[in-house]
Amino acid sequence: MKLLAIDTALSTCAAAVLTDDGGTSDIVSQCEDLGRGHAERIMGMVASVMTDSSTTFNSLDRIVVNVGPGSFTGLRVGLSIARGFGLVLEKPVVSVTTLAAIAHEALDAAPVRKPILVVLDARRDEVYCQNFDETGAPIGDARVSTVKDLAHSLDGETILAGSAAQAVANAAGIDKSRVCNDAAAASIDYIAKLGKGASRQDKAPMPLYLRAPDAVPGEKGKVRRQ
Repeated sequence: MKLLAIDTALSTCAAAVLTDDGGTSDIVSQCEDLGRGHAERIMGMVASVMTDSSTTFNSLDRIVVNVGPGSFTGLRVGLSIARGFGLVLEKPVVSVTTLAAIAHEALDAAPVRKPILVVLDARRDEVYCQNFDETGAPIGDARVSTVKDLAHSLDGETILAGSAAQAVANAAGIDKSRVCNDAAAASIDYIAKLGKGASRQDKAPMPLYLRAPDAVPGEKGKVRRQ
């Protein structure tokens, strides 16, 4: 299998080609923490990883895209490119979430695999979060919560990962050993790996927004920030 993975969900802009011959997997990737400007940079990254991996577009078996949660603009960029490739190449497009990629990387890095809570800073004193079991399977849906609420509901076994993990640990007063600092953000390598094993999806991937946008229409079509 050969696949192209794309991630523009958060501040990171990344692309990767994963090649799996049935025995071993090889990943060629590029990743930059841009903050903004994903639309101007991502196609250059795609071209680079395709060239560096000696992969032609026609040889791809699927396209993988990070569907969030993340920024509204970033998610639209990645999804538009992935859908475009899928349409032109007539290849399936599969989705991977930011939360799942972080969970699997954190579990692989943990000395003992335990249930995990992935927590991402969503600003406004809120976080994006989702629970996963020790195998990385999701427990319930992704949701928006607060650091305080999560700290009160955290059990004694769950480990933490993600950009807001330390904040939740501090609020809960738990030992830092339960925080995985190796997986604060989604890795394009793990997005590619999860995309390889993902089932083909009947519907086109949709962004996982979780909440309304910060910018809303104002008077006379102007945009104002909430």
